[in-house]
Formats: sequence, structure tokens, C-alpha cells
Amino acid sequence: TIQFDLNKNIDAAAQEVQAAISAAGGQLPTNLPSPPNFRKVNPADSPILMLSLISDVLPLTEVSDYAANVVAQQISQLSGVAQVDVMGEQKPAVRVQVDPAKLAAVGLSLDDVRGVIASATINSPKGTINGPRQSFSIYANDQLLKAEPYNDLILAYRKGAPIRVRDVGRAVDGPETSRSSALVNNRPGVGLIIRKEASANVIETIKRVNDLLPSLRASIPPAMSIDLLSDRSRTIRASVEEVEFHLVLTVILVTIVVFAFLRDVRATLIASAVVPVSIIATFAIMKLLGFSLNNLSLMALTISVGFVIDDAIVMLENIYRHIEEGMKPMDAALKGAKQVGFTILSITFSLIAVFIPVLLMGGIVGRLFREFAVTVTAAVLVSCFVSLTFVPMLCSRFLKHFKPPTGKGPRALLDRGLERFFGGLERTYERMLHVVLRHRKTTLFSLVVTVALSCFVFIKMPKGFFPQQDTGQMNATAEASPDISYEAMSARVQQVGEIIKNDPAVQAFQNRLGSGGRGGGSMNSARFFITLKDRDQRDPVGVVMNRLRQATSNIPGLTVFFQAQQDLNLGGFSSKTQFQYTLRDS
Repeated sequence: TIQFDLNKNIDAAAQEVQAAISAAGGQLPTNLPSPPNFRKVNPADSPILMLSLISDVLPLTEVSDYAANVVAQQISQLSGVAQVDVMGEQKPAVRVQVDPAKLAAVGLSLDDVRGVIASATINSPKGTINGPRQSFSIYANDQLLKAEPYNDLILAYRKGAPIRVRDVGRAVDGPETSRSSALVNNRPGVGLIIRKEASANVIETIKRVNDLLPSLRASIPPAMSIDLLSDRSRTIRASVEEVEFHLVLTVILVTIVVFAFLRDVRATLIASAVVPVSIIATFAIMKLLGFSLNNLSLMALTISVGFVIDDAIVMLENIYRHIEEGMKPMDAALKGAKQVGFTILSITFSLIAVFIPVLLMGGIVGRLFREFAVTVTAAVLVSCFVSLTFVPMLCSRFLKHFKPPTGKGPRALLDRGLERFFGGLERTYERMLHVVLRHRKTTLFSLVVTVALSCFVFIKMPKGFFPQQDTGQMNATAEASPDISYEAMSARVQQVGEIIKNDPAVQAFQNRLGSGGRGGGSMNSARFFITLKDRDQRDPVGVVMNRLRQATSNIPGLTVFFQAQQDLNLGGFSSKTQFQYTLRDS
């Protein structure tokens, strides 16, 4: 794994790596099965979808053939799909098993058998038929694709009699490698791991794949089924919808608070209108900057609601004060805007100054929070412009002097109740202020103690880059000793699979044992991809991991590492645990 500095252009780095591989090509052995190659990898590039293909009737080699050549090929052609990995692929092959004693009796070696078999199934040109006016190429595919024709293959002649494969052994149909497998919910099957392109939208890409599934099911035999095991958009949609709900709730609460203080429907509507206007204008700026609606940008908009309405309230309150003094709405709007215009500009640029360090921050943190800071800055700038132009215009047209309602109606009772409540707050604040001013030294000492306690708590408080996220997905890695056999490892993996399957929080899982797939593999390790049920139907992911760790710790000769899958992964090195340390030579 090669990891570059964040400021390094990844395309330029790829060209340098390719140049280094080409320069070293002359020093590599000539009998390599394939030349060295590389690919660019995003550490946060977790699968967006996981599909499974299983069949109770068809052999696994046929299921794998459909998965690799039909399903994976069609999905990889969709816009936004970067790669489709086939997990547990079992390519169809023919295995020739010979008896060494019978070979020796007829004077043949394994190398002789290999040479005959290799030359017997070559699809070579057959020649042409030349006529007086036209020539015809002879096409006949004499490749052997099944085991039965190999049994009749002649290896040599002894005393005029042919020696065939069946005379010294047999040919059987089977997988290309018998030391690699995959389980889907602890049943033999084939998994498809789908990854998106770097610039593709997760939800749109998953929608395209889901729209393609009905035609994929129609293109495979009825005895074979395609099931959806993991959908990353499920948690993403839930997270975005939750932030959107809180954004709307914030706007409603701000409107209620403004009405409680102003107690004027017109003034409340004018102040509240600034929020949607500013947010919609911020959407336009985000579109121009290439931002998307994600958790960070939506969180920035949610926080910006309070900043956005502050400027409007300052402008509205000053204009309303002049109207209460008897000025006409137009004159009050002009005078009020002129008086607090500079104040609003000061507030705006003070808020922007807070986010300048975030904008200039480098490294991973800077790249993460730059979109957040830019979104907040854009919303504050838009609200400043709206408060200096849009709010005075609305005040000059619609704002009138508010007369408190009288009588015993609901509106009058609410107005008097709020007035008494705010009056009580003012009196309480006045009493507290008198106490503070009478004990100045004690107040100053309490400030020092508060600052000291804050520093102490900050030092002692646990710190981390990001809290563990519950995405509803987990990864697990099972490891045994390097000298374990495939059969023994397979039995232990099935034990782990049975424990995972029986856990009440698990919805589905698939695993890979042996080589193959992205990142390769080894005989003594297996990788599990676990999908959990919805949050309201299970325990938190930390509790589930601890429960599974305890349950799998009793399997002899096997260590299982569980890790909650995160939407954001940092670092270019793969790891089976949450933290990784790198030792470097000085």
C-alpha cells in the first residue's frame, strides 16, 4: 500500500507509480503469471451495496459464472458504479486426476500429461477453402469445455494401442480453485460487493442498481435467487432525514420564540421570512461551489438558522421602535436601517471571523470541515444582505403599530401572560445584577474558578477524532495459525457464522475464506460482512460487538476481530481493528 501526502495530486502520483513499475519490469522474473499492476484506492470507499446469489439446485460453479459474467457485468455498466467484486468466485474448470503408478507403468510423467492436455484444447486456425471466386475460412471450435471429452483424450501410444486419460485416471468438472469459498447466511453462495465512483452520489447510484434488479432476476435461471444483503443508503437516508427534520424544527421554534417576544403576527412573519429566503439563496451558492446536501452541510444550515434571524431581529426591532414613536413605516424603515446597518455588518463579519481558522485549517480535519465553514459563512453573508434590503422593504410595506389586545379573549390572555412572564424575568435579572455588583470580588473570583475548572475538565475529558458511528453494518476478521488446513479453517468459519446468524441483532451476513476478491486473502483468515437490523429492533452496535466477541472467544485456535463499519475511514492501510499504529525507521 502506497500512501501519499494530502497535497499530492493523485493522478500525478499514479503516473509516477506506473513509471516505477515499468522501470522495474526488466528485473522481474519472466515467468510471472501476470505483470504488476496497481489501482487507486479511497480508504473511505466502503461498499454501497452487497448482493448475494444462491441456489439449492444448481452447482456453485454455474452460480459463480452467472454472477461474474451476467450480473456483475451489467451492474458495472451503470453510471456511478466504479467496481463490482465477486466474493467467493468459483470459476468453472476441469480437473484431471491421474494415478502415478499407472502413469509409471506406461512410461509417462505428469509433465507429459500436462503438455498433451494443454495442446488439446487450443482454439487454433483450421485453414481456408479457396475457390475460383471466393475463399472461405474454416471455423470449428474444438475446445473442450466439459470433463467427459477429456477422458477420451489420447496421451500416447504404446505398442500401437492408444493410452487415454481414463486409462490412467479421470477428468472431473469442478471449480478452478478448491481453496476459496463464500458463505451467505452460512450457506454456500456468491457475493457481489458494489463500490461507487469517487464523484458519484450514493443514493442515486443505489437507486440505479435497485431499478436494474428486476431485469437481472429475469436474466438468470429461476432456480437461482438474487438477494440484497446490505444497503448503505438506508442509514444515509435516515441520517439526512433526521437532520432535515431538525432543520425544520429549528425554524419553527425560532418563529415561536420571535412571536413570544414581539407578539405581533406581521413582525413575526417578516422576521421568519428571512430564514427560508436566506437558506434558499445559500442552496444556490452551494450549487455553484459544487457542494451536496450531506450531514455536514445540513448541520451547517441548522446552526445558521440562529445566525440568520439575529440580523433580521436587530433590524426589525429598531424599525418597530420608530413606528411605535409615531413615524410612518417608510420613514421608520429608512431611519432604522441607517442606524443599525453598520451594526449588522459588524455582527456579520465577527461571525465570519470565527470560521476563518476552520477555512484555513489543513489536513484531514480542514478538508472535512471546510464545506461546513463555507456553508455557514455563505448563509451569514446572505442573511446580512437580506436584513439590510429585504427586511426594511417588508417593514415599510406591511409593518404597522401594534396595539395590545384588550378584553378576555385568548389573544389578550396570552399577551398579558407573556407580559407578566417577561416582566418577572426582568425583575429577577435586576435582583441578580444588584447582588453581583455588591459582591464584585466574589464575582471575579467565581469567574477565575470557573475558567480553572473548565481547563481541568478539558484536560481530563476523553478525547477522540470522531465518535463511533452506528451505521448498522459491521466487519469481522477471523484468524487462525498459518499452518491450519483449509478444511479445519472452513469448519471454524462455519462455527463463527452460526454464532453470527443466531444473534438477534443480525439481519444477514456473508463471508469470504481463502484467496480472491479485493485485497486478496489467505488460507488462515476469513472476512465477514455483517448487516444489522434497524436500530429500534436491536441493541447499539457496541453492545452487539461485545456480545459477539464473547460468544466467538470460545472457538479453539481462532481469534475473531469485530469492527463497526464507519462512513468515514482515514488512512490508506487496511486494518482489522479500529486503531492502527505504524512504526517508521528514522
